[in-house]
Amino acid sequence: MRFQLDHDWQGNMSTPRARIGENTKTQLLILLSIIWIFLGLTGHAPWKPLETTSISIIKDILDNGHIIAPLAINQSLLDLPPLYHLSAAGSAKLFSYLFNIHDGARLINALWMSITLLMVGMTGRELWTHGVGRYATFIMIGTIGLILNAHSLNAEVATLASTATGFYALALSKRRPWRASLLLGSAIAVGFLAKGLLPVLILIGTALSLALLFNNWRTKSFAIFVSTAVLAALPLVALWLVPFALYFPDLFSAWLHTELNSFNNAYFSYFFKILIWYAWPALPLALWSLWRHRAHLLSKPRFQLIIVFFIVSLITLGAGADNKDINALTLLLPLVALGAGSVDHLKRGAASALNWFGISLFGLAGFLIWLGWFAMMTGYPSRIKERMQFLSGSDSTSLSIISLTLAVIITSIWLFTCVRVRQSNRATVTNWAVGMTFGWGLLMTLWLPLIDSAKSYRPVFTQLQQSLGKSNACIKSLNVGQSQRVLLNYYTNLRLEPMDAPQSAHCEFYLIQDERGMTRMQPSDEWTLIWRGKRTADRKESFRLYQRQH
Repeated sequence: MRFQLDHDWQGNMSTPRARIGENTKTQLLILLSIIWIFLGLTGHAPWKPLETTSISIIKDILDNGHIIAPLAINQSLLDLPPLYHLSAAGSAKLFSYLFNIHDGARLINALWMSITLLMVGMTGRELWTHGVGRYATFIMIGTIGLILNAHSLNAEVATLASTATGFYALALSKRRPWRASLLLGSAIAVGFLAKGLLPVLILIGTALSLALLFNNWRTKSFAIFVSTAVLAALPLVALWLVPFALYFPDLFSAWLHTELNSFNNAYFSYFFKILIWYAWPALPLALWSLWRHRAHLLSKPRFQLIIVFFIVSLITLGAGADNKDINALTLLLPLVALGAGSVDHLKRGAASALNWFGISLFGLAGFLIWLGWFAMMTGYPSRIKERMQFLSGSDSTSLSIISLTLAVIITSIWLFTCVRVRQSNRATVTNWAVGMTFGWGLLMTLWLPLIDSAKSYRPVFTQLQQSLGKSNACIKSLNVGQSQRVLLNYYTNLRLEPMDAPQSAHCEFYLIQDERGMTRMQPSDEWTLIWRGKRTADRKESFRLYQRQH
């Protein structure tokens, strides 16, 4: 295979450009993306707190047919438009013959994340040149903050797909304005129907800010592009908004009031600070790109778009989103796009350091995961096995041939990539993506039963249901968290009545949640303890169930 090597003698190292071999690189990206996307979507219960509200809304859609305004159990106000949950419910229904509800619903993330990764790659190619898009996708796959959130049952996954599509549409608007306007209109509609006003404000705010600040964007064609996108989005938004307002006027009024008055937070520093770990390895690459192109940041359209999109996203999220790391996903898009364009121009020492840091980090993580699995299977080292049993609350040592085979394949791919690929800048981002997939893949194959044992509420709530002896019991509750209420209803169909609810005075059963370090409330003598339980590995919370004595 012949290569053309670009190199300057200032210490920059460019990647060898192969005259053939593009198909191999594309196949590697597709294979890596498939493994990264699908591993972790199935095989575990809904985890608190990321997935509890979503699984309850999906259950409401499937059980009650509520498609316009589905609500979680004990929820009286609509938090989010229903697009993501409708898509997840459809996925759960489609795969119901193979998976239970939460696993089938979570599979819809494969679609949303495929859209996201495709848009990230196309944005990198559009902003820079051929080949950069592939490595923008590699960087996105390798980011630390994305991996867990991308595999959770949460509407922010659809929100990320919408903002990634809108970002690409803005980048494409200079070259293909009509195609870009349809993409931006779709992004606005999907963002609104999945999350509400927040993604819409990010996309439209970016477009308006570009037009106000820079002559390059203050053109008639750009105004037509934005206007067409908004007009294209309106009918799609109306498909939900009009029925919602007509059939549920009270819910609509409350939701609209909440949306319009939700931008009074001040979490700007929170979202800015978490990028220090959340956005690796995109952050150091983006910072290098900023320094390298510092003379052109305000003069070239590509940098204008990236910087304005980042600033508008940061301001909008800081004002309108809760201080949860999953809400920062959109901030990854401009950092990845900026960093991807300067991969070829990293200093030799910086590229080597980033590469070896990634190899060392994921190599150590992989070694520890394999060591923990080996200890659980063989009992040696015994101290590690005891610690893992303590933390997971599981003594299970069953061997899954399928999981083990997948783990071996993933490990082999990582080792092959690290050994075979010659040192280059592009190999650095490839190794990060493969390393992230390697670490996540091992967790989701070798350790998933242990993690699920520690986090699942199914066993404890199944025991609670068995102790009741009846499925339609009235249960009043004290100090039971919303996530626990949701999961209890999901697993058992039981519904808890709050202490202040009028009907709770006549309930025959009484459930109390205790927290370590908090005073334990003791009911009156008319109540008799019939069950107590907790998750095996939980050291903080437990439950007590009482029955009224007649």
